[in-house]
Amino acid sequence: MNQLKLRAVAHVVQRGGIIAYPTEAVYGLGCDPRNERAVRRLLALKRRRLHKGLILIAADFIQLAPFLQPLSPADQARLAATWPGPSTWLVPARADVPRWLRGCHDTLAVRVTAHPLAAALCRACGHALVSTSANFTGHPPARSALAVRRQLGKSIDALLPGPTGGMAKPTEIRDLRSSQLVRPA
Repeated sequence: MNQLKLRAVAHVVQRGGIIAYPTEAVYGLGCDPRNERAVRRLLALKRRRLHKGLILIAADFIQLAPFLQPLSPADQARLAATWPGPSTWLVPARADVPRWLRGCHDTLAVRVTAHPLAAALCRACGHALVSTSANFTGHPPARSALAVRRQLGKSIDALLPGPTGGMAKPTEIRDLRSSQLVRPA
């Protein structure tokens, strides 16, 4: 992994930029989840409606904790059993988590990623990242750096190249409260 490139992309995030990076199945678009202007710009770029909400990825649970309600030991154990890994969970969000992250939900979709570049990027940024597929809504998600460039061109501020994790479909999403599978992998 090119540490210089990694730090440069993290710096773009810290300045409020939008980036693309590899995840478990596809390239993701990301930004600082605490930066409303960056998140709204990302939503406009994707042509994604605010009410849907977004996924946050992190290198560890500590990066997600500021966004989530306190969890019971049993819920913590359920999450820990699947992380790091390709499981995204809908977890009750703190009351102060903005609508531009959680959409019209009282939960937030979160994942501790096992993808080495995505996790390294979260560590380099020092916080969780927004993670939504790198594509326009309704178009196939990008699975390579070249596909990101072809579809999104200069609309993004930085690209961290690298292989995806090889999954055929995006990660599964489960609701922590009900255990219901919301999106199969």
